[in-house]
Amino acid sequence: MRFATRMLVVQVATQVAVVAVCTAVFAWLGVQQLKAEADSSALNIARSVAEAPEVRDLVETYSADPGTPDAAGLRDGLLQRYATDVTTRTEGLFVVITDDHGIRLAHPDPDRLGEVVSTSFADALAGREVVTWETGTLGESARAKVPVYAPGGGSPVGEVSVGFERASVFDDLPALIGGIAVAVALAVAIGAVVALFMRRRLERLTLGVQPEELVSLVQTQTAVLESADEGVVALDDAGVVRVCTAAAERLFGVRDAVGRPVRDLGLPPAVAAALSGTGASSGLPLGDRVVFIDVRPVRRGARSFGRVATLRDRTDVMALSGRLDSVRAMSDALRVQRHENANRLHAAVGLLDAGRAGEARAFLADLVDRGSVDWAVPGIDLVGDAMLQSFLGAKALSARERGVVLRVADETFLRTPIDEVEDVVAVLGNLVDNAVTAAAAAPAPREVEVAVLGDGDAVVLTVGDTGAGIADPEAAFLPRERSDDPSAVHGLGIGLPLSREFARRRGGDVWVVDPGGDGHGAVVAARLPGVTRGETE
Repeated sequence: MRFATRMLVVQVATQVAVVAVCTAVFAWLGVQQLKAEADSSALNIARSVAEAPEVRDLVETYSADPGTPDAAGLRDGLLQRYATDVTTRTEGLFVVITDDHGIRLAHPDPDRLGEVVSTSFADALAGREVVTWETGTLGESARAKVPVYAPGGGSPVGEVSVGFERASVFDDLPALIGGIAVAVALAVAIGAVVALFMRRRLERLTLGVQPEELVSLVQTQTAVLESADEGVVALDDAGVVRVCTAAAERLFGVRDAVGRPVRDLGLPPAVAAALSGTGASSGLPLGDRVVFIDVRPVRRGARSFGRVATLRDRTDVMALSGRLDSVRAMSDALRVQRHENANRLHAAVGLLDAGRAGEARAFLADLVDRGSVDWAVPGIDLVGDAMLQSFLGAKALSARERGVVLRVADETFLRTPIDEVEDVVAVLGNLVDNAVTAAAAAPAPREVEVAVLGDGDAVVLTVGDTGAGIADPEAAFLPRERSDDPSAVHGLGIGLPLSREFARRRGGDVWVVDPGGDGHGAVVAARLPGVTRGETE
């Protein structure tokens, strides 16, 4: 049986039990009320008969006679007629009048006149009024016994007993029970209808999922959501957070996000807008992280339940992408170098085959002096690392295509080779790309100058350009969406934040030396410790 059905059965059974108890109580109270009314009526009638002057006179007369009254005389006597008349008018069972010896002076059965009553009359002769249920010659009845006093007062001289038949007392009981039964039926019907509506409401609210299934759903949800590296946020249609995993709260930098509107979480406008819409948003800044947000609506049938957003931290991926771009640039440079070197060797072989040994000797001597590839980058010989030379040469070729000249500063001095070349070229590549973008957007001359300095086991890099400069140096390191606008964080938009992150992971930093402006471009510097073995004497 489904939980909702069990609840319906339990509610109806409870209502029936409660109504049954109430019915029993009200029925008992009704019976007691009818008995009390019968007792009161009997007592009042008995008092009226006992106080009648003719009754008091005749009872005193019979009590004063020491003999037994004649039954035949009593049958046609005044007391018998009076008692019969009262019995008829009150619809009672009997009105019995006795003297002080308990001899019946009036009785519904004339044959019992002159006999002693079947029930005790001691209380009445003692002056006490008695209301009780007793069984006499006429059966069980509600009866009242009151003393009869002589006209002059004194001790009781007899009693009047008035009774109502049990059946007549409870004549109104069927009507009372019928009314209670109707009320019970209505109460049970109303309770059953309310329970049925509550059952339907419960199933509508829980989408037909039973409570025992809800426990399993909560366990599954907790296991799935909290075991995922991605952050998950569920919002209702009003934009209030209903589910927020620990990973999502960590990315948001907030605690207790559940139950709060998105607008109150203090998120960047781009992130808040992405959570309020649907679809995927890439490269959004969130603190010092870069996240991808994928928002999907949640529906069940025609009913909307809001939306669920998945937050993926892609900072490390983008950092790795930057390294891969740098490695790709290096590989392209090596490919160009190998191709150029092969061409020159073929030229030397051709000269030798032609018997022009002198010219071949001069060509090879020039090759030894200038290197295997002529990168046409001024000052590149000052860079003491071959891989870094190749990388700068490749960047120079790429910058030349955009009308920008890349040169190495005269103060460059690096004698030792670089061991951690991937991190160095990742940072240097971002700085150079930003500088080339800024210079390409500015009027001529369009130049980028790179300086590489060795400092123990660290490398210090400076990159300057002839662009428009950096309007806000602090904002330059705030993550934002990638943009090709040169004014957006000095170039690609997220180059400087990623470069700073690379450097800080190694204990270094990236900073703006000169924001530029007023006719000259910006200068950005970086320091990367632990990338060389250190200079030796």
